[in-house]
Amino acid sequence: MSRKPAILVTGGAGYIGSHTAKLLDARGYRPVVYDDLSSGHRGAARWGEFVLGDIRDAGQLEKALVEHGIVAAIHLAGLIEVGRSVERPDLFYDVNVNGTRVLLDCLRRAGVRRLVFSSSAAVYGQDTAKPVGALIREDDPKSPASPYGETKLAGERMIEAYCAAFGLSAIALRYFNAAGCDPAGAIGEAHRLETHLIPLAIDAALGRRGPLKVFGDDYPTPDGSCLRDYVHVEDLAEAHLAALEAEQPWGAFEALNVGAGRGHSVLEVVDAVGRAVGRPVPHMVAPRRPGDPPSLVADPGRARQRLDWRPRLSSLEQIVDTAAAWRKAPAFGLA
Repeated sequence: MSRKPAILVTGGAGYIGSHTAKLLDARGYRPVVYDDLSSGHRGAARWGEFVLGDIRDAGQLEKALVEHGIVAAIHLAGLIEVGRSVERPDLFYDVNVNGTRVLLDCLRRAGVRRLVFSSSAAVYGQDTAKPVGALIREDDPKSPASPYGETKLAGERMIEAYCAAFGLSAIALRYFNAAGCDPAGAIGEAHRLETHLIPLAIDAALGRRGPLKVFGDDYPTPDGSCLRDYVHVEDLAEAHLAALEAEQPWGAFEALNVGAGRGHSVLEVVDAVGRAVGRPVPHMVAPRRPGDPPSLVADPGRARQRLDWRPRLSSLEQIVDTAAAWRKAPAFGLA
């Protein structure tokens, strides 16, 4: 059987990117991973071909597009730590916004007109008019609470403008909380600076770190801790593939929520991790973090209708079980 075309995956050595490249390869595509390894891992780039490069390096990027015969791009390269974005907004705007502009210009010059963009629920911020736990829809107000969220919204708007002006077509996927790991254990979450709740809770339960900090227990939620929508990273990879294959006219842009459509509180996650690991998670309550909304839960109905996408692995138990298995026996990055 002949191979399908080559797909550029920027940030393909990272957490979500590596799962996406693995799925592309399994479905017969030829992933070309483009990553500077500043936060990704070479051991995660095991499928397709690998190119070492910075997303802001136009020469290297355009060379990769041409030499590998790229026909479409999935753009995941970028900085993601919300707290760090407050400290270094200059760096976040340079990598996330300027890097996206460089990619768009390179795609135009190389004649590549199809793009899937890694966006974020951080574009929404906090809508005080919505009741806690209400589902967030794509046309809800955008009020990012951090420079990170601002850079994702700026990236979306720039891509939409390029589509209208230059005939590209693009889908932005607004992730909620990516979580879990490859059930086969080949790849997983291995951030050098870990900020995500589930791996931090697992490490606390395993005695690899001190007590987990629960930021705030006085939110207007059932147990006082924040509500978040957790979606398994393999379900996110499926969403990228569905967006890549979706029929879309040239010049069109759309943004779709990608979440499980249900919220779990921080304390619910702590309990689930304790069950998965077999011991309680030591934790302590800390003050609220600035910019943390009480609730972020997706309405994924548009992605279901538009992409025929439904999360299959995103129960809290499946997410926590796969994350714990990886954390106990990582293949790379967590020595």
